[in-house]
Amino acid sequence: MTTPREAWIRNYVDGGFVDPDPERSFENLDPATGQLVARVHEADIALVDRAVRSARRALDNGWADTPVRERAALLRRAADRIEERFEEFVAAEMADTGKPITQARELDVARALTNFRTFADVVASAGQESFLTDLGGGRQALNYAVRKPLGVVAVIVPWNLPLLLLTWKVAPALACGNAVVVKPSEETPSTATLLAEVLEEVGLPAGVYNVVHGFGGNSAGEFLTDHPDIDGVTFTGSSATGSHVMKTVAPRVRPVSFELGGKNAAVVFDDVDIDEALAGLTRSVFANTGQVCLCAERVYVQRSIFDDIAAGLVERAEGLRLGRPADATTTTGPLISQAHREKVRSYLEIAEQAGAKVLTGGGIPDLGAELAGGSWIEPTLWTGLTNADRAVREEIFGPVAALIPFDTEQEAISLANDTEYGLAAAVWTNDLRRGHRVAQQMRVGISWVNTWFTRELRSPFGGAGLSGIGREGGESSLHFYTEPTNVCVQL
Repeated sequence: MTTPREAWIRNYVDGGFVDPDPERSFENLDPATGQLVARVHEADIALVDRAVRSARRALDNGWADTPVRERAALLRRAADRIEERFEEFVAAEMADTGKPITQARELDVARALTNFRTFADVVASAGQESFLTDLGGGRQALNYAVRKPLGVVAVIVPWNLPLLLLTWKVAPALACGNAVVVKPSEETPSTATLLAEVLEEVGLPAGVYNVVHGFGGNSAGEFLTDHPDIDGVTFTGSSATGSHVMKTVAPRVRPVSFELGGKNAAVVFDDVDIDEALAGLTRSVFANTGQVCLCAERVYVQRSIFDDIAAGLVERAEGLRLGRPADATTTTGPLISQAHREKVRSYLEIAEQAGAKVLTGGGIPDLGAELAGGSWIEPTLWTGLTNADRAVREEIFGPVAALIPFDTEQEAISLANDTEYGLAAAVWTNDLRRGHRVAQQMRVGISWVNTWFTRELRSPFGGAGLSGIGREGGESSLHFYTEPTNVCVQL
């Protein structure tokens, strides 16, 4: 078995692990310490082709025709097996991401179980459209839609919530009868590989689930999206990479589902419960060290309570505990890599050059010798910036936020919508009518009122603008992972 602490993390193709090639490998480092976790076997173009061909063969050999109830039962068995191996997945996720053990347990691995069980229920209860058409003269026609698997789906997942987002895509894809080739982030290869063990254990046919490791350009990511036998691509990641993937598949007119970057706004009105708002803002700015595409990097606060919110948020930011991921008291982990930390630090400099006042943070913490090699950065809050500044317009993807005052409701709406992104927003108010009114005017895929990151997995999820294209979740996932054939029968 391959575990995150062994020497190699291997590719999984056609129902088996592939012996690694030492000439094609890269390091998997622990972001908390900078120490080596394992070496990862990088898939070459021939191995990616083999994975895609094995997926096609699995479809042709009967997986696509497996009854829905059997596919749903398999998903439920997978959830049960993940639950049995829960701490293995927690350890793998922590080693790859450096996130605190409480988050890995309560969010990442727990959501993997929920994803499998939810989509087992969704596919088992899904109906099909039908229409009775009056043709005149006493004649009628029955139209009904038959949904068939999309085919071989490329599943490309990011490093911030690797297992959560992997199962968010794989569960509905398998539920709908597709075969998948997964390309996890090169930063977080472990849980996708561990999931291969689980799916094999619960009886998933060979070739239905494949994992190829590597990078983007001139590596597994490009080889996969450029493969002529891929029927669709689901991708979560940066807007720039999403645009590149779209160009790659455009000549073959393949469907895509993209959840991309965000520069999300939180809007805080002066009638709010301040303690409740501060608790929510702390989560939305600093959760997962700001490395969630739904995090708020722009916080607009009504002027009369601006100082109170700023002071309260600073106090909560300074109360966060950065430390060893395995320590149950740790609230905040490192950034994913040294390279990403340099990107975040560059925006700290950009913000200060634009005249930002740093309320707290802005530096690299001293956490002792054990963690000195990790990719740590302090939670950071600024004032003094406007929507014209780069640090307010461009996605940073770290534990940072700009606090900006506003006076009127319409001004707040205009400021929040002044962005090329459109993933999420949060509105904080005790006025029920205002909450509905403002939330509906946010140009985003999901708009929260007095909460953040609360998810209903049966509802449509996705973004607008640079934040993506398409929706997944519930029946929206079924629509992407299947193609309908309308059958028309004259009666």
